Amino acid sequence: MNIINYSEEQLDDIIKRSEEDINNIISTVNDILIDIKENKDYAILSYTEKFDGVKLDTMLVSDEEINQAYDEIDDSLIEALKSAAANIKKFHKAEIPTEWEMEVMDGIRAGQIIRPLEAVGCYIPGGRAAYPSTILMTVIPAKIAGVKKIVCCTPPGKDKKIAPAILVASHIAGADEIYKVGGAQAIGAMAYGSESIPKVDKIVGPGNIFVTGAKKLVYGDVDIEFPAGPSELLILADDSANPEFVANDFLSQAEHDPNAACIFVTDSEDLAVKVKKEIESLTLKAVRKEIIEASISKRGKIVLVKDMVEGIYLTNKYAPEHLIISTKDNNKVLNRINNAGSIFIGNYSPVACGDYGSGTNHVLPTAGGARMYSGLSTEDFIKKPTVQELSKEGLNTLKNTIIPIAEYEGFYAHADSVKIRFKDDQ
Repeated sequence: MNIINYSEEQLDDIIKRSEEDINNIISTVNDILIDIKENKDYAILSYTEKFDGVKLDTMLVSDEEINQAYDEIDDSLIEALKSAAANIKKFHKAEIPTEWEMEVMDGIRAGQIIRPLEAVGCYIPGGRAAYPSTILMTVIPAKIAGVKKIVCCTPPGKDKKIAPAILVASHIAGADEIYKVGGAQAIGAMAYGSESIPKVDKIVGPGNIFVTGAKKLVYGDVDIEFPAGPSELLILADDSANPEFVANDFLSQAEHDPNAACIFVTDSEDLAVKVKKEIESLTLKAVRKEIIEASISKRGKIVLVKDMVEGIYLTNKYAPEHLIISTKDNNKVLNRINNAGSIFIGNYSPVACGDYGSGTNHVLPTAGGARMYSGLSTEDFIKKPTVQELSKEGLNTLKNTIIPIAEYEGFYAHADSVKIRFKDDQ
């Protein structure tokens, strides 16, 4: 991994993410979704056998399996999940918007009310590892929002089971049902419903390229939060940063996935050199060495900028999923950051805090999505219908606004719906 001197000509290459092209798999995913829409459980079970190598009799996880899961993991992990859940609940309760009403003009009152979605599906990735934290991050905000039915889907192992930590986390979070199905077939099942799996109104949660492709295709039939790809981190630091901390933070995201994108931006050449050496040394000893090496070789970068102004500009262009700011004046830098999914300030705020325990959500936009999306929140699981009530006097005040515009646009019945209410006054 070389140290790159920033230039505008290199910007496109610096901010480039994974080269996986979702268009290459869209046709395959679309065929899966059509099959599930038509053949429901039969198709879901067939794809589970084909892709996961598991032949299931039933997809629904039983209460007995959940109870047994508590006996299969350490008490320390159970307590850690409960502690994380408590912080996530506390943070996400603060996100609930309030209903409000105002008097727009005399006799015209308008406002906004809050209503939860009816049913939500949470996708929990499997494959390389089990992710009980993602259950907490997706189910708890939905529960707080008041969603009536929360279902989870996650791939089964070869033993036809779900990792016990995921089952425990689903129980702690308050999921209503959890199903042994993963991949595009899980997205299709929740989007269209089947004999076993209920149709939902919205699907949230990260996944591989097939899951992301499926979410894009079902959008419109159901809502989704945003497309999410491999993990990302940008660290913006000056010479006040600790090189060991920076290097460890860098590896913490690189170990997620061979396609994870990690970039370190600094105006200090001395710090850049020290961090580079630390990363190389830590990689040699890392448990997930092969994944880290693949990630760094594809998308790992150290970028040397002339000053923090240039560093902030690059950061906003990159719009990272995770952003660490470690500078002499963190608040000054933060005030100029517009595009980031989740931000971590100072030497003692590693991304792992947001991933597991500080209460903020770790389901975040990637691939520059932070330019227009925020991370998953309680507000993702609510609707905000507007409400208005007009007196006759209020409508009389407004009629000379409504009628000319409606008639200009050719909507004469709109205009008449106002006029009729004053017929007897003429």
